[in-house]
Amino acid sequence: MIPLIIIIVYLGVLLWLSRFAHISFSRHTAGDYFVASRTIGPFLLIMSVFGTTMTAFALVGSTGEAFTHGIGVYGLMASWSGLVHSACFFLIGVKLWSYGNRFNFTTQIQFFRDRFQSNTLGLILFPVLVGLVIPYLLIGVLASGATIEKVTVGAFPSIFAATRGGIPAWLGSGAVCTVVLIYVFGGGVRSTAWANALQTCVFMVLGAVTLVLIAHKLGGAEAATRRVAELRPDLLVRGSVDGHPAHIGHLQFLSYLFVPLSVAMFPHLFQHWMTARSARTFRATVILHPVFIMLVWLPCILVGVWASTAVWGGKPIVPPDANPNAVLARMVGTLTNDYMTGFLTVGILAAIMSSLDSQFLAIGSMFTHDIVLHYWGEQRFSDRQRILLGRCFVLVIVVVSYLISLARPGSVFELGVWCFSGFTSLFPLVFAALYWKRTTAAGAIASVLTAAVVWCGLFSWSMVTGKDETHLLYGLMPVSLILAAAAAALVAVSLVTKAPATAVLERYFPTASPRPVEPLPQSVAQEVAI
Repeated sequence: MIPLIIIIVYLGVLLWLSRFAHISFSRHTAGDYFVASRTIGPFLLIMSVFGTTMTAFALVGSTGEAFTHGIGVYGLMASWSGLVHSACFFLIGVKLWSYGNRFNFTTQIQFFRDRFQSNTLGLILFPVLVGLVIPYLLIGVLASGATIEKVTVGAFPSIFAATRGGIPAWLGSGAVCTVVLIYVFGGGVRSTAWANALQTCVFMVLGAVTLVLIAHKLGGAEAATRRVAELRPDLLVRGSVDGHPAHIGHLQFLSYLFVPLSVAMFPHLFQHWMTARSARTFRATVILHPVFIMLVWLPCILVGVWASTAVWGGKPIVPPDANPNAVLARMVGTLTNDYMTGFLTVGILAAIMSSLDSQFLAIGSMFTHDIVLHYWGEQRFSDRQRILLGRCFVLVIVVVSYLISLARPGSVFELGVWCFSGFTSLFPLVFAALYWKRTTAAGAIASVLTAAVVWCGLFSWSMVTGKDETHLLYGLMPVSLILAAAAAALVAVSLVTKAPATAVLERYFPTASPRPVEPLPQSVAQEVAI
């Protein structure tokens, strides 16, 4: 019961904080609900952006993946993510913020519709983005339920006998979704930003505490690593060793760098970018994001590797055939006391919820602005009605995602890879929209449709053939083929179709008038001549 009580107390504190932020700082308008009136400063921006990118994929998924494929997962996921994410924030995020601030955009679709003067593109993007957000939501829903179930074993033995007395995954994930919905409904993006700030601090601090405590129980980090080196040396290298084939191939490692490009097209991240007070607000986010990734991912990867050979009471803590989603929870539940188990579980849930809330809000914003207001007119709806519309659509999507999660559709890591690959396939669209004047609406539409067809084809192929969770194609991640096809379609169709109108190009690529050259003072001119 102790871990469960700690979890309940934390959820209560989270609700109180979000309510406090709403009462103290909200302007009670639709603009404040969806983009916090564009007043978020550097601290809240870095915390909300980092919190929303650190999902269950990063914590629960990376631990399970390291348990299976070893230490190379850190380079595969954390190193690439740290570099590529910051590059996207600088090259994509700041530029999108400038357009959003100038033209009052709230969602990605508003930007693309205006940039290409195409309602068709908006109608195509809406189901694609929502369809990709749903598996992203599933990552958090699945991980939260699995974690709560494992750490509460024995709490209600007479009620939940099937889970050995633990809170069933369906009930735990349902409770988490309900709490997130309450504070998202209540305060919108402002409450979400404050909640994310708390949750980011919580999972960063508790991640370090988890590593120290587990290492101590295993006899120290050196002893735990030495045991892995003796029993599973293949997990400590990326390539092959002692007859074991390489867990992560060279081409797979290189092609994985495309996966983090997905952040450039996350709808929830776009919405957080729109809340920034100024372009300078992004500075801390660009600089600190890679450091924060290292602090969060390193403990998870090490715990996953140690779990492969860790024993307690003469038995393996994590059996070789265990569910990868439960590796972190098993290690925490076995090697810590009930109090620390509760606190460390709170850290895991904090990372999960800091993504769920932003995703809930983003899909509500898209439905409100890109469907209802765009096609029925902004003047027909009051601020209160706009907020209500967003809430209703969020509720529908959350219920659908929750029902899908009851079928246990796969590992967190596998869902994450396919979800992020889909968002990455849209990267050529956003990059070309910002930096290539010749991009046309037809090219943009062709790119999105090509990405959708290729993604669906490869995903279906992987399900039918039953390949391993990486689903490599000639050693490459599938995202490589999807990205190349989307980029090729965009370039080819744009070149054979009519160029965008001059008025549109002037709106997004204004021609700077040359400054008049002032003559140098005579004394300076003489020095230059000499």
